[in-house]
Order: sequence, then structure tokens, then C-alpha cells
Amino acid sequence: MGQMYSEFLKYALGDGKELGIVLTPPYVTKMMSQILKINQDSRVMDLATGSAGFLISAMELMIEDAEKISGKDTSKTEAKITHIKKNQLLGVELNAEMFVLATTNMILRGDGSSRIEKANTFDTPPSLYSDFNADRILLNPPFTYSENGMPFIKFGLNNMQKGGLGAIIIQDSAGSGKGFVSNPKILEKHTLKASIKMPVDLFEPMASVQTSIYVFEAGIPHDFNQVVKFIDFRNDGYKRTKRKLQDKDHAKWRYQDIIEIYKNGYKARLQAKWNLDEIYVEDYIDKSGADWNFDQHKIIDTKPTLADFKKCVSEYLAWEVSNVLKNTNKEKEPNFH
Repeated sequence: MGQMYSEFLKYALGDGKELGIVLTPPYVTKMMSQILKINQDSRVMDLATGSAGFLISAMELMIEDAEKISGKDTSKTEAKITHIKKNQLLGVELNAEMFVLATTNMILRGDGSSRIEKANTFDTPPSLYSDFNADRILLNPPFTYSENGMPFIKFGLNNMQKGGLGAIIIQDSAGSGKGFVSNPKILEKHTLKASIKMPVDLFEPMASVQTSIYVFEAGIPHDFNQVVKFIDFRNDGYKRTKRKLQDKDHAKWRYQDIIEIYKNGYKARLQAKWNLDEIYVEDYIDKSGADWNFDQHKIIDTKPTLADFKKCVSEYLAWEVSNVLKNTNKEKEPNFH
């Protein structure tokens, strides 16, 4: 029932542009949750809850971990699952329509206890966040908000445990200049660990927009002598049409591979076919907060190689021979008067 409801949500909102809402696909919310290593003890919040997609993915990983540790259908596991649902998930959503969709979605997923508050993220009592004491935050903020929504992640990182992890998927112009107010302030208190460039058609049919995922560690000022991991995930293996998602190139493997690349960098053991040197780079960022995207760090080597030279000579000789043959044939043609 919950899965059917999620499918319904894709089309119930139209293109989502009027509300400034674009729902994150479940295979992306799952990958982001896995990147943050969410487990049975995590305390997860989403400050722009939408349809609760992130909370659902987090909850599923938490339950899976609890069952792995204490066994499936045991009294200990059932007690832990109840605690997870009641105490370890927090959502905040201002939009009335989305709030109803989120609470309904959670109920249909077997959880009527999670705390989803209908409120303005920035105007809620501080005790809401201090009492919850999150160590993980997942976000897809409204893209119509100022700086594409970067104030949401800044606020969230400022209101969670030191050493906690956060991930936000956002229009990547936020990381190349548009987040000029929030980003430098984020780096003063928190660390940018990774930037993952996503497919431009990821949110179709609702929107066509270039996004990136930024991963942070809370409470530790960014060390500008440490590298950031930049990953190009524009080829995620999926072909998207208005009503259909087709796996064209081992998409499930690719999503698992991105988690592996995030963890192990150049030493990653991959399942799909990649050229790691083309899609992964480690580089430094500066204090401006305007150089957070893959394309700003991938150096394209334009120096010609020996193979390039040989190919050029071969093509030139082939062209010369072709011209000689054409001229020879013309000379042999009979001349009729």
C-alpha cells in the first residue's frame, strides 16, 4: 500500500513547480541514507519533509539494521522498531498539502508515531531540535527558497550533534555562487566531505534541473588543507520518460558503486563499468563556498598524445590518397565532344 501511494504522489502533484516542490526519487533517498551510514541508533531529521521520502528510507534502513542485530520478529527487535518509529525520526513541513501527504505516507508505511510537525523550520522553538538531538539530516529543500534552499542545511547542521552527518540534494548553482551567504558560514562550522553531480533529468517529468548532493560533517570547521571528494554521477544507468523508468546500464549496480566510491575513492571495488579517472576527483575548495561542483575541479587534459598524433597523420594521409585517386580517375575519363 505504501509503495502504491508513493507512485501516486509522483503524478498527484503535477510538475510541482507551483509549490516549489520536487519529490526525490526513492532510489536516491535510499542512496543518500546509505551514504550517511544510517543504522538502528541514528536520530534522523528532515527539515523540508515533503512527502516523507527521506524519513521512510531512513526508517527502512534502521529497521533492517535492528533485524540484523537482534533477529527478525523477536521481542527485542519489535521493541526497538517501536522506539525507532516513535523517537528517532523528526520531520518539519510548512506546506499544508505536503504535510497531509507526508503523514499519510508514513501511516501507510506502518508508522503512525513519527514526529512530523506542521511548522516553519526556522520559527519553531529551539527545544524541538535540542531535545531531539539529531545525528543525521537529509534534505531536498524547496528550490524556490533563497539561495536555492541552502539556509535549510545551514540551520540543520547548526542544530545537530557534533560529528553528525548531513546530505542535501539541491540545484548545484547553490554550490557555484548562489549560496554566497550561507556557504561560507557553513564552512566556518562544518566540513564539506563530498559533492556528487546527479543526472539533469533526475526529477523528470516534474522538473529538468541540474542538481548535486553535498555531504557534510557537522560541528567540525572545514579544513582547507583536506581534499573534498567530487563524483560525476550524471550517468546513473536510467533512462527516464514521462511515465517510465528504464534500467539501460546496470543502474542498481551504479547506485551501489557511488556509495563505494564515496567510501573508498580510487580504491573502490566497482560492479558496473566506469572510468574512475573520468568521474572521480579529489581536490581542495576555498572559503568562498562557490566551488562545490564536480565540473569546477575536473581538469580536462587538452595536451595531444602520441595516439592523437598518429590518428591525425593517418586521417591526413587517407585524405591525400583519396584526392590523388580522384584526380587520377578524372584524367582517365574519356573526353566526348
